[in-house]
Amino acid sequence: MPKSNPIDEPRIPDTVEPTKRQQCSNAKKAGGTMTARPKRQARGKGAVASRSRTKPAIRKQTKQQTCIDLLCRREGATIEELQAATGWQQHSVRGFLAGAVRKKLGLTLLSEKPDAGLRRYRIPNAV
Repeated sequence: MPKSNPIDEPRIPDTVEPTKRQQCSNAKKAGGTMTARPKRQARGKGAVASRSRTKPAIRKQTKQQTCIDLLCRREGATIEELQAATGWQQHSVRGFLAGAVRKKLGLTLLSEKPDAGLRRYRIPNAV
């Protein structure tokens, strides 16, 4: 007795109920119970004050900009100087030097350690 192959047998379609999305689209076409949204009212002139699209001429000096200014000096800056200028802790200053200055901004950062003194960091060709 040969086995019947499910591919060869005719398939009887199942009854499918329309989904909510289909019901809504049908209701719109048929002019069903869907309510229309009210149109937006136009505002009259002068109802809202116009905003100036120009930036103010004076910008607040950020801590990052302060650090970059110190690093651009001919003598550069030590970690202690950067800490005093920003109020950051030592590990935060080091993270700023590695993450923001080197990676994010792509600036060249030189590190110099004289024989008797603290390590100084500077950005060359910025003067």
